[in-house]
Amino acid sequence: MHNRFGAKDFILYLLVGLALLLLVFSLVQGDRAWKRNEEALARTKAIEEQLGRMGNAVGTLKGQVDQVQRAFEQGINTAPPATTTPTQVARASSPATTTPTQVARASPPATTTATDDSWARPGFPIERQPPMAFTTDPRAYPNMIEGGEITEIWEAQTKTLTPNISTDVYSRRVQELVLQGLADFDPKTLKRTGILAEAWQVDPAGLWLRARLRPGVRFSDGVPLTAEDIRWSFADYIMNEQIEAERTRSIIRDSIAGVTVIDPRTVEFTFKQPLASNVDNALGLSILPKHVYSKLTPAQINKATGLLMGSGPFRLRGFNPDNQWAPPADIVLERNEQYWGPRPTLDTIRYQAINDEIGRINTFAKGDADIITPSSPQFASKSADPAWEERATFLKWVNMRSGYSFIAWNGGERNGKLTPFHDPRVRLAMTHALDREKIIRDIYSGIGVVAKGNQPLASPGSNPDIKPWPYDPDRAMALFKEAGWEARGSDGILKDKFGNEFKFQFTYSGGSEISDRIAKFIKDAYTQAGIRVELRPVEWAVYTDLLKTRDFDAITLAWGANAPESDPKQIFHSESIKNQGDNFAQWSNPKADALIDAGRREMDTDKRMAIWRELELVLHQEQPYTFLRVSPWLRFVGPRAGNVVPYPKGLEPVEHVRTRESTPNPGM
Repeated sequence: MHNRFGAKDFILYLLVGLALLLLVFSLVQGDRAWKRNEEALARTKAIEEQLGRMGNAVGTLKGQVDQVQRAFEQGINTAPPATTTPTQVARASSPATTTPTQVARASPPATTTATDDSWARPGFPIERQPPMAFTTDPRAYPNMIEGGEITEIWEAQTKTLTPNISTDVYSRRVQELVLQGLADFDPKTLKRTGILAEAWQVDPAGLWLRARLRPGVRFSDGVPLTAEDIRWSFADYIMNEQIEAERTRSIIRDSIAGVTVIDPRTVEFTFKQPLASNVDNALGLSILPKHVYSKLTPAQINKATGLLMGSGPFRLRGFNPDNQWAPPADIVLERNEQYWGPRPTLDTIRYQAINDEIGRINTFAKGDADIITPSSPQFASKSADPAWEERATFLKWVNMRSGYSFIAWNGGERNGKLTPFHDPRVRLAMTHALDREKIIRDIYSGIGVVAKGNQPLASPGSNPDIKPWPYDPDRAMALFKEAGWEARGSDGILKDKFGNEFKFQFTYSGGSEISDRIAKFIKDAYTQAGIRVELRPVEWAVYTDLLKTRDFDAITLAWGANAPESDPKQIFHSESIKNQGDNFAQWSNPKADALIDAGRREMDTDKRMAIWRELELVLHQEQPYTFLRVSPWLRFVGPRAGNVVPYPKGLEPVEHVRTRESTPNPGM
C-alpha cells in the first residue's frame, strides 16, 4: 500500500521549511546584533579612553599655558633668578613623554609667582609644587608593553575597602591607588610633595594652612573634585561620630579644628593648636566624592565592604554602592580613564589572597602571579637556588613601612576581669622569658633583627642607649615572684597567693607555617616558665573585631608606618583606649601621655626627636608590647612585571608595567 503526497502534506512541509528558514535568519541576525553590540561596547570604551587622554592633555596644556603666561607677566617686573633649587620628585609624569628613568624635577623658579594669587593670604609665602611626574618613568622601561594586568598575591584577606573604616595594610594599599590627598611623600626623598594641590601656605604660628587645587582634578566618574569635597570629607565623614572612623579621628581630633571653602579650588584648614603633625594631617587627608558618599547613611557606610571611589590613577572595577565588592573575591583595579594626572601603563592590577605560604609560592612558580611576599625561609632558600634565577627577581630592603612585629599584652580588663598583664613586672618578665634571637635565627632564617621599641632604628627618634632586653629566664622568674606569681605546687605552674593559675590565651593569625611555628615556640617558652598557654588561631578578617572589643589576653601582629614620622598618640596614649581606638593593649601611663602631648606640640625637630627618645625609654621599661622583630620587606617579582623599584617609601604600583617577559628587573 502506497502513501499519497497530497496538498495538505505540501502545505505542512512548506510551513516547516519556512519555520526553519526564519529560525536560521533569526540566529544570523542575533549573531550580527551580538557582534554589533560588542563593537559598540569596544567603541564606547575607546571613546572613554580617548576622552580621558584628551582631558589629561587639555589639563596639562592649560597648566603649561598658565605657567608661561605667569612667567611672562612676572618677567616684565622681575629679573630671572640666578639659580633653581632642586626639590622633591613628584609622583607621576606626563603620559605623552618618555622622560629618563629616575626623573628629577627642579623647584619652580621665582618667576612662576602667579598673578592670580588672590586665593592666597597676603604676606605669607606660597609653597608651589612641581608638575606631577613619575619617579621612575614606566614608559622608559625595556620591553614594556602598554596595557595588560599584574597580579599580586597577599598573605591575608582584607575585610573591607571602605575608607577610614578599614584598618589593615592590605586595604590601605588599594586605597593609595584609588584615593588621593592634597600631598604625599616622595618615594625617594620622603619629602612632602603636592598631589591634588599645586600650592599651599602654612601659618608660621602653626594655626592654619591654605591649599590650592590643581586645575582639572576630578573623580573617576568625571565629576570635578572641589574644595567642598575636602570640607565634607573632614567634617561630615571622618568627624561624624556615627561613622566607625575612630582610628583617623583619634589622630586628627585635637589637630584640625575645621575646614573652610574659600572658593571651588581653595580650602583652608584651621588648627586647634600648633602641632608638628598638623601639616601632614591636613595635606594627607584622603578626599572622598561628596556626591557619592553623602547619599549613604552612617550605618550603610559602616557595613560596607567595597565602598571605594576617588580621584586616583586606578578605580575599583565594577564600583557600585548597591552591589559592592566583598571578600573573598579578588580585588581588581582598572586604570581610571578619567584620571586627570599622568596615565599608568597597566590596564588592571589584581590582588588575590592566599593565606597558605606553600600555596602562594606554588601559584607564583606556575606563573599565575607576578608579585608575592615570601616567607623568610622561602626567600633564603629560593634566592640561593640557581633554578630560580630566571623565575624571579628577589627584593630585600628596609623602607619607611618596614615597621616591627610584636606581642601586645592586654593590660586592661577582658570579660570584666583584669588579665595578669596589667602589672608591668609581669610584662617585662614575659619579654625576658622569650628568646627572640632564636625565633629570628630558627624560624625567620636569620632575616631581621630583634626590635627594641617603636621607633625605626635609623630614625633620630630612636634611643641609641636602649638595647633589646636579653633572654634571661632567671630574671623572668624573679620578676614573676616579685609580682606575686610563684610555683606553689609540685606541678611547677605559677600561681598567685589565692591559688589561681597563671594562664592566658595567645591569639594569632592561623593558616601560615611561620605563624604556627611562632605560636608553638611561644607556648613552649612560657610552658617552661610555668605558665599555661592556650593557642587561639583565627582568620585575619576577625582580627579587627578582636582588637576593637579587646577580646584577647595576648595577640601578635605588626605595625607599619605610612609616613616618615608617626604620631605615637594613635597607639600609646591613654586617650586612644577609648572608642575602640588603636591602644588595644589598654596601656595607660601618665608619663608617656605627657611626653606624647609635649612631643606633638614641639615644632623644633631636634627637640621633638629628643622627646621621642625619652618616650621609647618608657616603653622599654613598661613593655606594653614585647617587641619581636624589625624585618626588611621581601618580594618575589616575576618576569612579566617590570619597573618594580624598591623605594625608601616602599613600592609604587602605579609605575609597574607588564613586560614581554624577556627582561628581568634591572638594577634591583
